[in-house]
Amino acid sequence: MASFSIEDFVGNGCLKELLPKLLDRGWDDVPTLKAMNSGDMDDIGMTRPQKDALEIRSYLHDRALMQYSDQLEASGKSLAELLSLSNTDLSSLYAMKRGHIARFTDRKQNNPPSRNNSIHSKSDNNSKKLENMTRNSRRSSSSSDITIEQSLASFKIEDGHVFKGIVASMPAESRACGCVQPPPVAENVAPYSAIENISVQKLAPEYKIGIERLVKNKAPPVKASELWREKPAVFVCIRRPGCIMCRAESHQLYSKKPIFDALGVQLFAVLHEHIESEVNDFWPRYWGGALLYDKGQGFFKALGGGKLLKEKFISGFLFNPRAIANFKRAKAVGLEMNFKGEGEIKGGLFVVGRGKSGIAYQFVERNFGDWAPLGEVIEICTRIQNLQHIPLESIKSLKEDEKE
Repeated sequence: MASFSIEDFVGNGCLKELLPKLLDRGWDDVPTLKAMNSGDMDDIGMTRPQKDALEIRSYLHDRALMQYSDQLEASGKSLAELLSLSNTDLSSLYAMKRGHIARFTDRKQNNPPSRNNSIHSKSDNNSKKLENMTRNSRRSSSSSDITIEQSLASFKIEDGHVFKGIVASMPAESRACGCVQPPPVAENVAPYSAIENISVQKLAPEYKIGIERLVKNKAPPVKASELWREKPAVFVCIRRPGCIMCRAESHQLYSKKPIFDALGVQLFAVLHEHIESEVNDFWPRYWGGALLYDKGQGFFKALGGGKLLKEKFISGFLFNPRAIANFKRAKAVGLEMNFKGEGEIKGGLFVVGRGKSGIAYQFVERNFGDWAPLGEVIEICTRIQNLQHIPLESIKSLKEDEKE
């Protein structure tokens, strides 16, 4: 299981003794630790076995195969040597299941073995952190390192790209031979006024080494606009934290945390229902960022143009080929699931600019399990990052110019 708990990630092997030093140097969460390159490893004084262990565990984490991490690390082999083993050896030596072997040996994924799964941006106005990450990647002498430019190539939005924006990847279609019609979806981005005064409560902070598993004392509610006063933010609205499709989407988004960190963008997950056991199960296993409770369901109503988008399981899933395809895609990741909680309220995603600059991007879960295209989310955040040094009062006029 690909948990975002760093203690789970490093396990009981040779990386465990490095935890105090990792914390001291700022490598204190799983996505950031996975972004290490050879230069960073040398700087912290990693031994060859520790470097191999980190590479193996990063590769397994990307493929939700962490149950094999202790065995593979203890083998003393490098990742390249393990990948060269036959299916028979992987099965007999490490008791790896046939389906897991296929996932382990598949090198055609978007996240290839890498010690620097970070970001690329052609902007001349990159943040200082982004520049540092670039320098670190170039400092690496290992041929297995992927540069920042290469690592984000798959997220690059081509000129002329038509953003899918606030709807699913494709238009809705009738279901069950036309007997069931899909529910309508709001076709306009919500106004800023729909979200600025939403009251939210923090259930869990951003996960770091040694942090308390949950907030012991309930945090007082805050106005949502306080969260993006200084920095832009991404809010992923979770339909149900036990849903395998919601877990897979959250896991995919948070795994790119170094990208959002470099762009100066915060990450939040929003729940419309507070079931403590589900919060414990969801954070930090599938989501290591801050977790919010939207008791009034304000974010979810904003996604629906002022009202909740809801759909029954039978019409929305069993009679919907796209939802079933989404389920199969998520199931292939290998995550666990349950059926606890309310699962008919549709979720989605917002990208909100700092201050009162407004909603930069919105995506609605039209079919159960629709994900906001990651390339689009990163592109929007890159554009926002380029506006960070522009006075807030000027951003509105820039938006007006773009419309004309």
